[in-house]
Amino acid sequence: MYKYFPYGGIQRDFLEIALRCRRAGNQIKVYVLKWEGDVPEGFDIVIVPVRAFTRHRLYRRYSKWVQADLLVNPVDLVVGINKMPSLDVYYAGDSCFEEVARNQRSKIYRYLPRYRHFSDYEAAVFDRDSSTQILMISKIQQEYFKKYYKTQEKRIDFLPPGISRDRVAPENVEDLAHTTRLKEGISLNERLLLFVGSGFIKKGLARALKAYSSLSPSLKNRTRFFIVGEDNQFFYRCLATLLSISDKVKFLGGREDVPSYLFAADLLILPALDENTGTVILESIVSGTPVLASDNCGYSHYINESGMGSVISSPFNQKDLNDRLECLLQNSQRELMLEKSKAFVREADIFSLHDRAVKIIQEIGMRSGSYIP
Repeated sequence: MYKYFPYGGIQRDFLEIALRCRRAGNQIKVYVLKWEGDVPEGFDIVIVPVRAFTRHRLYRRYSKWVQADLLVNPVDLVVGINKMPSLDVYYAGDSCFEEVARNQRSKIYRYLPRYRHFSDYEAAVFDRDSSTQILMISKIQQEYFKKYYKTQEKRIDFLPPGISRDRVAPENVEDLAHTTRLKEGISLNERLLLFVGSGFIKKGLARALKAYSSLSPSLKNRTRFFIVGEDNQFFYRCLATLLSISDKVKFLGGREDVPSYLFAADLLILPALDENTGTVILESIVSGTPVLASDNCGYSHYINESGMGSVISSPFNQKDLNDRLECLLQNSQRELMLEKSKAFVREADIFSLHDRAVKIIQEIGMRSGSYIP
């Protein structure tokens, strides 16, 4: 993988899968350009010593360096978190690049070296000539990959979600919510709107800020908007100022205590432009907080299945988002949402992704003749 940091969804999935592989007896070597945070015991972290002025050149040099090192220091199985050549297994945590390039970029974009690089690296994983086994987590994205690359079904294993159980609302959830709201100075009659995600552009933070600014004056005055996630805040702070909402918007950065904010919130908003799954959708639902999200999030269907929130249909319309946000914040039903959340948790298979991924990785290793304990 190119970069590890503690607050990314894909990075958290990688760590959980790798830790389980380690506990199963496997040795873990991780090739990265940058590692942020603690290194788990028993992990061999290799910082790849390459540099470049552009990302696509950097990633190409990274890939070549890793392939050369693996020739000298071979391993049993190569698992990739980012798309690149020569993978035995790819964890499909990212959206289909080709779909985005063709439908969210200009035609000129496809003549750039950046496009050629990412297109080639995606094809190296999904093309019919590839032998890479794919761990898929989004039905929406699976159809896009099959559309562009005709990827064989036999190379795809579909995984259920794998959210952490600490996101589930405990019996004392109201006490926890009160504690967080008290700490943040949020009164009982105020609403808390929450945005969670690292990667503000893709996850639609600009759309969310515009929707918040459109609230009726009385509702806006008693609604706070908290933003949790690791990304460059400058543009969005400027946008909040331009929209005259900066006094009600708070950037909290990436942090470990996300559950406490999910428990305290009245609504989660995720109007993403492009989102492979949107794990925070499920995390919010099981915490008892309804969700307003766009339908191109892979997990958006869980909003309707749980009856907790609303889904914005494509093509995206800002007024539709604005109107639904107003409606959901005006009609907060905390006790009903908690009951729906409990019922959903009892019935849904939403916790087993990491265990299932490890089982498949072990099976692939055995089939390939690699020694996997």
